[in-house]
Amino acid sequence: MSGSNEGPTRSRAAVDERGSRRNRERPPAPEPLPHPVVDNHCHLDIDDGEGEWFSTEQALAASRAVGVPRIVQIGCDLPGARWAVETAREHEAIVAGVALHPNEAPRLATSSRRELEDAWAEIEALARTHEKVRAVGETGLDHFRTGEEGRAVQQESFRWHIDLAKRLDKTLVIHDRDAHDDVLAVLDSEGAPDRWVMHCFSGDATFARGCLDRGAYLSFAGTVTFKNAQPLRDALAIAPQERLLVETDAPYLTPTPFRGRPNASYLVPLTVRTMAQVRGDDLEELCRAIDATTEEAFGGSW
Repeated sequence: MSGSNEGPTRSRAAVDERGSRRNRERPPAPEPLPHPVVDNHCHLDIDDGEGEWFSTEQALAASRAVGVPRIVQIGCDLPGARWAVETAREHEAIVAGVALHPNEAPRLATSSRRELEDAWAEIEALARTHEKVRAVGETGLDHFRTGEEGRAVQQESFRWHIDLAKRLDKTLVIHDRDAHDDVLAVLDSEGAPDRWVMHCFSGDATFARGCLDRGAYLSFAGTVTFKNAQPLRDALAIAPQERLLVETDAPYLTPTPFRGRPNASYLVPLTVRTMAQVRGDDLEELCRAIDATTEEAFGGSW
């Protein structure tokens, strides 16, 4: 889950914050991309509201039809991490990331320290389970949903996940909400892994430069299409192609013009086309670069 979405859950409300009914109809499929890309951050296990459940098989078929044949499935709590590993085993087109979300660690610690430590132990066991577990994430810091009382545990959990990624040579996937400076401070203190991704990049060009200088891959979601997201587009414009990734964070962060409706990997082309337009890149060239960079970022093809 991104720096601008809900915390870990298995369902999504069908009403907005004003109590109005959401339009939960699935958006139409966009025009296919000229070259395949990977959705490098998705939550296939999270319900997207009303209507028929979009199964993994349906999600893969829909995304494959528009040029998004592969997905990185991210588990953010123990049930989600278990599901991600099992789904990656069952589907050739999927690899997994496992971690405790930054808002999940303080929740577990509130119950008991033992519960948090047992959860860490299971995450490590899952990360060692199968070669298709490519990532440790999403982990990181969230200063929006976790208050001062939970931030020490959140930071401890972030440091634990960084160490795990380095020990297992996995890609680190970072969630950052309202915590830019602290995320970089922790990375500087611990030392970043060889491969790390700023999931759903949410900063400006200055923050992008700080991440890039430390070796980050920047992953852009549907937020880059939003009208109020000019700082994101400024960041996108300065990033080299070989450091760019694309994601949905589905079922959240649906790109314009379908913001608020259910998101899924088949809508990645809307975000990629916006990225190409913002950067002035040839669309096919950008797709080829994103595809190659995603494989590099997540440790090879699958």
